[in-house]
Amino acid sequence: QVQLVESGGSLVQAGDSLRLSCAASGFTLSEYAMAWWRQAPGKEREFVAHIAYRFTDRNYADSVKGRFTISGDDAHNTLYLQMNGLKPEDTAIYYCARKTSVLAAGIRREYNYDYWGQGTQVTVSS
Repeated sequence: QVQLVESGGSLVQAGDSLRLSCAASGFTLSEYAMAWWRQAPGKEREFVAHIAYRFTDRNYADSVKGRFTISGDDAHNTLYLQMNGLKPEDTAIYYCARKTSVLAAGIRREYNYDYWGQGTQVTVSS
């Protein structure tokens, strides 16, 4: 049974750092492309970062490029999102998701992801 469980969300101040984790079970993380998404209050869910099959490539939304880093850990079958220089506009529920295909196309389309975690809340105060 495929399961994704996020953790690490918290209330922090602007400029702080956080690391989110997404523990995967029921499949081998590195055999799939994975991504982080987020949804702020009153807004649609948006793409944050993607890591390719076998952790070979990474892509980021322009809004987080240079501040966030996505990574994967085979030993713990866990996906991470290191977030530095947090801003109030980063406040959102953060979700990890598994992409249906290892192909690079469509990484910014929600319908290309088949499993989602329950989310973890990140709140950044100014």
